[in-house]
Amino acid sequence: MSDTLAAPAAHTLEVRHSRFLAQAAPVDTTDAALAFLDAVADRDATHNGWAYRIGGEYRSSDDGEPAGTAGRPILAAIDGQGFDRVVVVVTRWYGGIKLGAGGLVRAYGGAAAECLRTGPRRPLVAMRELAVACAFADIGNVHAALAAFGADKRDETFLADGVRLRVVLAADRVDALRNQLRDATRDRARVHDAASSSASR
Repeated sequence: MSDTLAAPAAHTLEVRHSRFLAQAAPVDTTDAALAFLDAVADRDATHNGWAYRIGGEYRSSDDGEPAGTAGRPILAAIDGQGFDRVVVVVTRWYGGIKLGAGGLVRAYGGAAAECLRTGPRRPLVAMRELAVACAFADIGNVHAALAAFGADKRDETFLADGVRLRVVLAADRVDALRNQLRDATRDRARVHDAASSSASR
């Protein structure tokens, strides 16, 4: 299971008078990743190399540095640190001394890796969406069970014959919740999969 960042993080590195500022943030969509890039990239800096990974989706950019010396090392740092759903932007201010391809790879990758290493981590948890149906008489017990298992109630509909709820909770708690609802309602509550997803908590 991968981790994401619990909050934005930053790290500064100086290599032979060039200054590198790595900034990272948790993101759930490519639009959010590109919005973060747009917000933190310094247009007056020499380069803003960046990369993001969101599940199977990833992109990276050298932003004018020699091919493969900025974006790919940043992406490698994301993967190497076991992160998902993150974007990292490494801004470089040129200090007058060329670093060479190897030096650039180490600087961009190193700044990104240290930024992620020191940032606050949060595990990504596989989530399940469930539909729960129960009689009015059981709603108190159902609400208590949902709260006990940390289920997030997304929707609650009152019908003529009872209540329908849509909830999201960690996938590894689903079976225990089913058992709790069965016992608490004498097997009257009905639980079905609504959908499957992976999200952070």
